[in-house]
Amino acid sequence: MKPLSVMLSMLAIGITSSAAMAQSANLPNARLVNASLPNASLPNVSPANSDLVNRGAYIARAADCMACHSEDYAGGSAIETPMGDIYSTNITPSKRYGIGKYTQADLKKVLQQGRTPDHMLYPAMPYPSYNGMTDEDISALFAYLQTVPAVDVAPDYKTDLPFPFNFRSLMLGWNLINVPSTENRDGLTQTQQRGEYLVNNLAHCGTCHTPRNSTMGFDKDMYLSGAPLGNWYAPNITPDDSSGIGSWSEQDMVTYLRTGELDQRAYAGGPMGEVVTHSTRYLKDEDLGAIASYLKAVPAIQTDDKVTAVDVARLPSPASESITHDLLEQKDYLAQAKASVGAGSNSPEALYLATCGSCHGVDGYAQPDARYAPIVGLSSIRRDKPDALINVILYGVDSGLNTAPKMPGFSEDLNSEQIAGIANYVRVNLGGLANSDVNADDVDRVMTAEPERPFLIKHAGLLAIIGIIVAIIIIAFIIRAIMSSRRRR
Repeated sequence: MKPLSVMLSMLAIGITSSAAMAQSANLPNARLVNASLPNASLPNVSPANSDLVNRGAYIARAADCMACHSEDYAGGSAIETPMGDIYSTNITPSKRYGIGKYTQADLKKVLQQGRTPDHMLYPAMPYPSYNGMTDEDISALFAYLQTVPAVDVAPDYKTDLPFPFNFRSLMLGWNLINVPSTENRDGLTQTQQRGEYLVNNLAHCGTCHTPRNSTMGFDKDMYLSGAPLGNWYAPNITPDDSSGIGSWSEQDMVTYLRTGELDQRAYAGGPMGEVVTHSTRYLKDEDLGAIASYLKAVPAIQTDDKVTAVDVARLPSPASESITHDLLEQKDYLAQAKASVGAGSNSPEALYLATCGSCHGVDGYAQPDARYAPIVGLSSIRRDKPDALINVILYGVDSGLNTAPKMPGFSEDLNSEQIAGIANYVRVNLGGLANSDVNADDVDRVMTAEPERPFLIKHAGLLAIIGIIVAIIIIAFIIRAIMSSRRRR
């Protein structure tokens, strides 16, 4: 899924202290809801209890609502799933197109059971994780959602899945098996319990980082051990030293979730960039610390996609501080580097300089003032499996980090052998690996790979038809048996 991919604009509440509170938390201001409206679904939102609205805005950030429902909460974003595209809905207080007629009880059913007043939801809406949300947080979120500007516009697209997934009643059976998606662990400290609640419920980290079973529910035995995500791969975030984030300190995790960057180790691009931009960078330090403490306490799971430890001695040094921070000098230095490898050269170094050097820099440290991403030592280029790096070169990165430029893809400009050459150059010269053997076949495999579809999903139509036929035969047999019994009487 693509994922599960973009994550508030409110008018002033009316008293200085409340506005200051919202501003200090980097949250939008709230607009007053007329408490005299005769609508039981609207809370009594007033300056006297606006703390509830501000708390709800914080919950919306922690729950990453913008990722799917867009910045104005009008929805319409496509979420790719093995069953087809599912489009997010309007959750503004529009009575015609949104949730303006919802009661707080209605919202609770949506969040915890995936059930609206009219129909069942698909689990692209992460209600299997939200199932654990507290009543207090749901109440605050409900109060806040009633204050955002209503968007009275029909969405451009509606979810229309093929048979048999267009029968939403099937979700009743799915929910029995897969809700809730996680279980609380014993022996955690109070801080870790808070982190568990944030990771498992509000932030629903497992939605991307936990593999799926044959029913597309969480594979709980592989909790947070990494999973495919469209052209991306959400990595292992268990505390395993070789394939997870066991080498990260708690402060490292806080820094990454706050800024989206961790020097010479990680950079949040794509879906994770969106998470940082719209959610985690707004969280309180104590909540980010709680997340980090909990992730250190989950069982470590080693996968076969190990990450080579950073060898600082093998990483390049910035050619010059002035070059790194001066765009004009960077261009001159790049021109000199290109000249040194020869005009028209098809070597991996020449290809890197021609396609990547202008943004990421000759030495990989990029142009920070322009918000280009440094790529020296990133874990994504030090993995045993080069698929993540190949994907980025092929398809680019639509960075979620604010002001960060979009990286283009080169699938139509370079052939498989050239992309393999760039991957090897980056892995060795900028990742510090001793060697790299990415080849054209690896690139072709990544280009032609289709999202893995579990057997039950892939053959759901056929299985449904067989089930209907079997049901008809059984009903016919029962009717025949009844008729025969009556004749004998």
